[in-house]
Amino acid sequence: MRWPVALLGMALALAAPACPGSDRPGAGQEEVLSRVQDWAGPQAALADSLWKHPELGYLEHDASALMQDRLREAGFRVESGVAGMPTAFVARAGRRGSGPVIALLAEMDALPGMAQAAEPVLSPVPGQDAGHACGHNLFAAGSIGAARAIAQWLEAGGHEGEVRVYGTPAEEGGSGKVFMVRAGLFDDVDVVLHWHPSGTNSATQATSLANISGKFRFRGTAAHAAIAPERGRSALDGVEAMNHMANMLREHVPDGTRIHYAITDGGRAPNVVPAAAEAYYYVRHRDARVVRDVFARLQAAAEGAAMGTGTQVGFEQLGGVHGLLPNDVLGRVLDRALRGVGGVGYSPAEAEFAKQLQQSFDRAPAVESAIQVEPYRSDEHGLASTDVGDVSQVVPTAGLSTATWVPGTPAHSWQAVAASGMSIGHKGALNAASALAIAAVELFTHPELVAQARAEFEERRGADDAYRPLLEREAPPLDYRRLD
Repeated sequence: MRWPVALLGMALALAAPACPGSDRPGAGQEEVLSRVQDWAGPQAALADSLWKHPELGYLEHDASALMQDRLREAGFRVESGVAGMPTAFVARAGRRGSGPVIALLAEMDALPGMAQAAEPVLSPVPGQDAGHACGHNLFAAGSIGAARAIAQWLEAGGHEGEVRVYGTPAEEGGSGKVFMVRAGLFDDVDVVLHWHPSGTNSATQATSLANISGKFRFRGTAAHAAIAPERGRSALDGVEAMNHMANMLREHVPDGTRIHYAITDGGRAPNVVPAAAEAYYYVRHRDARVVRDVFARLQAAAEGAAMGTGTQVGFEQLGGVHGLLPNDVLGRVLDRALRGVGGVGYSPAEAEFAKQLQQSFDRAPAVESAIQVEPYRSDEHGLASTDVGDVSQVVPTAGLSTATWVPGTPAHSWQAVAASGMSIGHKGALNAASALAIAAVELFTHPELVAQARAEFEERRGADDAYRPLLEREAPPLDYRRLD
């Protein structure tokens, strides 16, 4: 058996079935861990295939097809093109019976402008734009590796219950999971587990920021900027006036509000008064009500900017997500699993890669910190936004992170792309698959934990707090990345 060093301690801890609250693996967990390890090579190959052919949100056609193929090979029943999204899918394995339904999430989209070779120095890939700067190639492969092992364990042991994989497109601003939630695809799920690439190993349960995003498109009148400027009405003036008002707005919003924008179309030639211009905005805050209020004020600023510049403005909402609702019961299950698996140990070549890459940072933790598992905490205040938040509003949900990246690496960076395409990323994804699999076995074999997670979920959500999506558009914005 080919156990990595990080898993040897768990592999040697053969004993009676583990009890909740123990980091010691039980026989079922050892079995599923072995099955994860057996697929380690194909899992790395799947991650590499997605990394070498990065696809943007809602355009992940090759990635989605390959992921579905790997699940069908393992006996999963796959439903494609769900919730109006061609690249979304739900894959199911197991027998429902009296057992729980445990779902794993699998993100797959890359980011624009992030092409990078698997090198420890800045090395853009000629002729390529997108790159897996958030490690979703690893996310997808690790979740599939875990799900395959869980399905095999269910089948071999005759256990009741179902494992699912949700192929979720367009996490990066497209809010793909929100459409799946709205379509009722999580209504019969008992628990959702997920993970994310990182520079650390942690099962800490954190909140995230609610978010509304969209594009403001100004329309004006083109004219020669030197001969007849008085006949033009600059759409870019409209964008810049809006941006100025948005920057003044920052002083008069609740603490913790984040407002970001990019000018995604500002005209093509200085001697032409731009007839069209566009700005892409995000507003974030912990409280969804604050996000709605601030975004309404932003829309009013856009209308004022159009009025003042003699232009017209339209708005298209592209995304809208709720904050994460933490679940401490599930978080502790994941923490036990992650501690049993351990962190990521580097070979001499990987350590050299990591140290060279860290030279691009102002400061960085020790390379050896990749082997550590962070202390468990609950209710941390996260600053990112994710459409997993909407999933967590309708079903008990928890996640973990593993050190797929060199310690100190920020997400959405070329350094994240580099490690996501080599063995450091593969090791972290294998640890994630292992932790998810043994956590699922604990939940399948201890149904009282599932009940406790549901009770905590109901208490946190509140009896009268019905889910209301922040995303108000009816159909997914399938072309939102085609415009980049």
